[in-house]
Formats: sequence, structure tokens, C-alpha cells
Amino acid sequence: MADRLPPLYDVHEERGAKFTGFGGWEMPVEFDSISEEHAAVREAVGIFDVSHMSEIEVAGPDATTLMNRLTTNDVGALAPGDAQYAAITTEEGIMVDDVIVYRLPDGIEAGTAADALADMDDDLDAGAGDPAYLFVPNAGHNEETHDRWVDYRDEHDLAADVIDTTADWAMVAVQGPDAADALDDAVTNGDVSGLPSFDATVAAVDGVASWVARTGYTGEDGFELLCPVGDAETVWSAFDDAQPCGLGARDTLRMEMGFLLSGQDFDPDEEPRTPYEAGIGFAVDLDTAFVGRDALARAKSAGITETFIGVKLLERGVPRGGYAVTDGDLTRVGHLTSGTMSPSLNEPIGLGYLHESYAADGTEVSVVVRGDEKRAEVVTPPFIDR
Repeated sequence: MADRLPPLYDVHEERGAKFTGFGGWEMPVEFDSISEEHAAVREAVGIFDVSHMSEIEVAGPDATTLMNRLTTNDVGALAPGDAQYAAITTEEGIMVDDVIVYRLPDGIEAGTAADALADMDDDLDAGAGDPAYLFVPNAGHNEETHDRWVDYRDEHDLAADVIDTTADWAMVAVQGPDAADALDDAVTNGDVSGLPSFDATVAAVDGVASWVARTGYTGEDGFELLCPVGDAETVWSAFDDAQPCGLGARDTLRMEMGFLLSGQDFDPDEEPRTPYEAGIGFAVDLDTAFVGRDALARAKSAGITETFIGVKLLERGVPRGGYAVTDGDLTRVGHLTSGTMSPSLNEPIGLGYLHESYAADGTEVSVVVRGDEKRAEVVTPPFIDR
């Protein structure tokens, strides 16, 4: 068994979930079936326990400077309630992780956000004081990310508190075309249905003050809710009509959209990639002085030779991470990092890195499956219309 259990573990076990280890956590991989859960999110609404994700809070006079030095996007552009996607990179421009950054109301002290929300309403500009941020690294990355922030802060004598609050927060994701209706039914104080994409606010979910963001990892409309860990069951139970979903459906949903999975589609040791190779150059602001900025400026100027792209098999077989992609005549032109049978399309799809000259839509390639070259074509994700 993995080292850590999510706060809703007993609830999931009673519901009959099957579990798997992921990022040091024992998480539900499936409740009913991956295909049923996947379809619920595409057609109606599903709910995921994503409490395995990490949470770091940063606050103080130099909090914005610290965040801007260690993430690739421009945190200075965020107002309270704004969210932003960014990468964390090495000096060489290699991605260590990708994160969502939330600007909290000013004046919140690092390490206190879960409690401070209870005293707020949805007027996020009402606070006064130093800037405060909550950002969400991937599962199992909390300690290394916290240490990276603290080490940089101390080396550069910046005035900011950095607290790993992963143990303080539970996190659930409500995703699907009916997600807004589900939130309206569950929220007892606050207005979330009109929240723009990548905005966040404070709202009471069945009486529990929660940080509610219109973000997600499925390609559907949806919300991610952070609440105090002790209130996780109350928030989860507020969505009784939503299909419980595990990590299996989360994976097939994100693959259909072409979303990156940290540690699989990029990894600083096993799959070292820049944001430009990984297809997230939109999350890089070269006007900010972040770690890796100069290397990425050079990389952008030089151009890339491989890019993150999708493929669809035209023959029977299931593509998997690590499979070679060839030109159909045994010459390797790339490799896959993820693959599955798409539940929406009932077709085998994969994601990975191909040489730029083979990365145009419709290009014929082959995927080597168990030693056989299977005919495939290149598809720029998403694989489905959204």
C-alpha cells in the first residue's frame, strides 16, 4: 500500500472503489468502470477525489517576486481570484513540474488559507496586506517543491513565507457539461455558475467554506474545490447525483484532450523536455526573470526538433508509453509517452514526441506494438471536438 491515504479513503472503500498507488498515495482508480465514469464526465457530470495533489502557500512582501522567479508565467498579472497555468523549470529550461497558481486575497498568511476562507465572502478584493498565493504541484512533489522555494528564497534574501499545506487541504473536481448546475445545487452561499474559466472564489459548499476554481483536467466545463481536510466528506457528499470517478477515467479523459501528465509525458530525468517541446509555450513569459528563462529564450530562437503530438492507430492494437513511432519503414521518428483505447471514439490513441517533419495532421506513421509496425496517423489533440 502507498504511504498516504486521502481523507475520503473510507468513503471510497465503502462505495466499492478499486485502489492504486499513485505519487505516494493510495487513490481510487475505478468505482464502477472506466468507460462508465468517462462517459458520465463527457455527457453529464462526474466527481473526482484529487486530494493527492500538492498544495503550497506563499505570502509576504516578496511573494510575487518569489513566484515569478520559480514559475514560467507572469504571476504579477494575477489579481485576487485569478488562476494561471505554468511550469517549473531547471536552469537548462527542462520541466520539473507543471502547476496551477491561484492568487489568494491579500493579507492571508501562508499556512492559514484553509481557516481564513471561513471568514471571507466572495469579495476577494476586500483584504489588505501582502500578496498571497496557493499553488498546486502534482502528486508527491510537495516536499521537493517546498524545498526549492525555500532554498531560492533564502539564497536571494526574499521576504516571503513558504508553507507546505498539502495535509491541510482536501480537493475534489466536479467535471462535465452539467457541472455548473451541480455546483449551483451544492453551494449554500456564493455565486459560482458565472465564474469565468481560470477564475476562483470563496463559496460555501453545503456550508463548508471552500476555494472554488473553474479549472479542470478533463476538457469539459468543471470546477476544482479545495476545502479543509476535516470537511472533505461533507463536500463530497454534496454531489450525491454525480458519478464518482477514479484515476482511470481521469487518465483517459486527459489523453483525449492531449493534456500532459507529469512524470510520464515529461520528467526531468526520464523524459527531459522544455515547455516548447511539450506544447505549452503559451505558459512561458520570457519577460519575467524565472529560473531557466535564458535557456528557454535560446531554445525558442533555435526552434525545436521534436514536438508533443497525438497519433491514432488505424489497425488493431493499443498504443502505450515507450512504444516507438516509425515512418512505416522501420526508421524511428519518435516515441509515445501515453496511450489508451479512447472511450469516446472507441479507437486507439497515443501521445508522444515526433520529429517536427512528421508532426503535421494526417501524416502517416507507424507505431511499433509488440514488434509489429501498426499503421497510424498523426492527430493534433484534442482527439474529440470540444
